[in-house]
Amino acid sequence: MKQSLQLKLSQHLALTPQLQQSIRLLQLSTIELNQEIEQALQENPLLEREDVHEPAVFQASADAMSATQAPSEPAREYNDEAEPAWSGDGGSMHASRENDEDVDAADIQAATVGLREHLHAQLALTQLSKSERSVVAFLIEAVDDDGYLAQNLEELADTVAGDAEVDREELLEELSIGLCRLQNFEPPGIAARTPSECLDLQLRALPASCERDLAQAIVRHHLDQFAARDFTRIRKALGCDDEALRGAQALIRSLNPRPGAQFALLDTRYVVPDVVVRKVRGVWKATLNGEAMPRLRINRLYADILQSQRGSRGNTSAASLAGQLQEAKWLIKNVQQRFDTIQRVSQAIVDRQRAFFDHGEVAMRPLTLREIADTVSLHESTISRVTTQKYLASPRGIFELKYFFGSHVATDTGGAASSTAIRALIKQLVSAEDGHKPLSDARIAEILGEQGIVVARRTVAKYRESMNIPPVNLRKAL
Repeated sequence: MKQSLQLKLSQHLALTPQLQQSIRLLQLSTIELNQEIEQALQENPLLEREDVHEPAVFQASADAMSATQAPSEPAREYNDEAEPAWSGDGGSMHASRENDEDVDAADIQAATVGLREHLHAQLALTQLSKSERSVVAFLIEAVDDDGYLAQNLEELADTVAGDAEVDREELLEELSIGLCRLQNFEPPGIAARTPSECLDLQLRALPASCERDLAQAIVRHHLDQFAARDFTRIRKALGCDDEALRGAQALIRSLNPRPGAQFALLDTRYVVPDVVVRKVRGVWKATLNGEAMPRLRINRLYADILQSQRGSRGNTSAASLAGQLQEAKWLIKNVQQRFDTIQRVSQAIVDRQRAFFDHGEVAMRPLTLREIADTVSLHESTISRVTTQKYLASPRGIFELKYFFGSHVATDTGGAASSTAIRALIKQLVSAEDGHKPLSDARIAEILGEQGIVVARRTVAKYRESMNIPPVNLRKAL
């Protein structure tokens, strides 16, 4: 075999440790960034903070937070010299609470005491025998988070019978008695096996009345028709008039179909705005939230020690300090670069969505990652990292930067309308509709068409469902 020497020219991208760190820091949220910095401060003596203040944290209920928008205080009017909708206190920022007196003590309890703990506490106060108490305790553990019995009694009996030699029929009777005991616990409707039984249990706890009797007949035998708002068939089946049916309807709607949900432990998420948007001399400006930016510097004491040992050969401690000094410089530079990039991207977004900040969601314009990437001369993947888990605080609320991007729908003038704006228009139309003649998806599409927005009925239905707006038959008033 003949041997030969060949040259091959190729290109490849090598990511230096500094570039790898820059990319990683860019995709972290501000809270995650501060956790990363805290770890670096513990491991690197050459690095230290300039201040000791904690980053600004805005607390928001997870139930009210959507995937793209964090909850916030109501919109406020700003002028050029106006302060943000929050105030600084001792170097940290906090959302104001003006209605502390409205906080319900039951809500606080529900946030700290789980459903099963609540039921076991009631069981401890009963005068049941030891065997009855053990049956009820067993049933409590079978209740799911919504307050329903997750398995029927036959399945529970099979579970117990498989672990011990017991009479199945006798066990079923004990479970049935124990279930009756448990269903008398608070909250009303607990340990029901179906929504119908859950509502019926709550109605039984109410004082006797004609409305209660009619409501019980509905939830026992006509709940599906009631959910579909088929009131004509209900009136015909029960022989009641409109006034009586309206009273029963109001009573049923006052009930809680998920009695255990109020005891769910609250999942609280924290939002740190990276950018604050204000209107300055008639122009919307995006500025970095200084309280969210970690202030880092090189520790001068260790830097001086390193400087004095630079001439020493074979000094392993000096070599180690030199490496840590370089890492500290990289981190300081990359953190600053991260926030500079966030500010540039945020300002580009604000410039394109000025109408949103002036007029709200209905004025949102279509926007893509490529548009912003071309404006700030960055790659689309970088824009995606910058806008993920980064938040913007404005007079209209706190929003994730990704919220401002969206698909577009054509208009009859050749332009485009943002899907966010169309959702806002649909929401406005539904909120203003006549309850006795609600708008169908086709009619909403027609109205949007009259306004120059070309949108299909199925698209209206998709947007409506994404906002949890019921279909037309479920929005019709009695």
